[in-house]
Amino acid sequence: MAEADIGVWLGEVGGALGVPVEDVLPEELRSRLLDLTGDIAHNVVRLAVPLTSYLIGVAVGRGASPADAMAVVAELMPEVKE
Repeated sequence: MAEADIGVWLGEVGGALGVPVEDVLPEELRSRLLDLTGDIAHNVVRLAVPLTSYLIGVAVGRGASPADAMAVVAELMPEVKE
């Protein structure tokens, strides 16, 4: 799937799950989430990305704001050793 098709995919998934993608995953939030998960993939381990994303989603479903949930995870990131 081409990167340009991600909007189509997200629309299909959101529709099937009854989740309005435009409301819950606006561009700015999508960008921040992609940055955070990229950091996780490079600084923790790639396998942690979908599992961490799921935990962020559960936290949001339980009432945390997306920004707060992502900030908590970002604080847990190990320091990058250069």
